[in-house]
Amino acid sequence: QVQLVESGGGSVQAGGSLRLSCAASGYISSDHYMAWFRQGPGKERERVACIRPISSNPYYADSVKGRFTISQDVAKNTVYLQMNNLKDEDTALYYCATGRFCGTTGMDYWGKGTLVTISS
Repeated sequence: QVQLVESGGGSVQAGGSLRLSCAASGYISSDHYMAWFRQGPGKERERVACIRPISSNPYYADSVKGRFTISQDVAKNTVYLQMNNLKDEDTALYYCATGRFCGTTGMDYWGKGTLVTISS
């Protein structure tokens, strides 16, 4: 059983930055992804970024490329999401997840989420 706990959410102005963290407890295979998803008001949950230790090429949604950076500290079993140049449309509940495939249906475990609110 894996438990995921997100932190770092908050309210910032457009153009600002936030860093989200997700601490995992339990064993996560090195070929499994750690990922961030988000669900904005009235929107479906969407994939933001994925990373895994055996690959040097993280995945990013087009909407966050060049602004967000996902990173992973395997020793600490923690994944981060550095978010820069935040926009109104980044307002969402951000979830951490882990699983075999980089996609909503590929995740086996989910955190409860951390809220990010961007004000213009």
